[in-house]
Amino acid sequence: MADKPSSGEILGIPYNFERPSLRRLIDAHWEPGEGMLVEKPFGIGYTLNLASWRSWAVLAVAAALYLNESKSDASEDVEAEDEGDDGPVEVVVD
Repeated sequence: MADKPSSGEILGIPYNFERPSLRRLIDAHWEPGEGMLVEKPFGIGYTLNLASWRSWAVLAVAAALYLNESKSDASEDVEAEDEGDDGPVEVVVD
């Protein structure tokens, strides 16, 4: 039986299942001169190239959205506690 390739492309999406070294992990996430997305050092697909300013902009936007969402969840919890709806509710259905 033929050995399966451990790296390549399927439908234009790269994959690599070779055991990664520390150097390959660092090189994969820091490639100056490349685009915002680079091939993952292990697994399927792409990852962010941290040498690109666009990647840092994406991370900043994602962090801002996450913080905004967590603040709105916390404020909704406080509002629910302030309303005083602690007692049971009776529902009559005819």
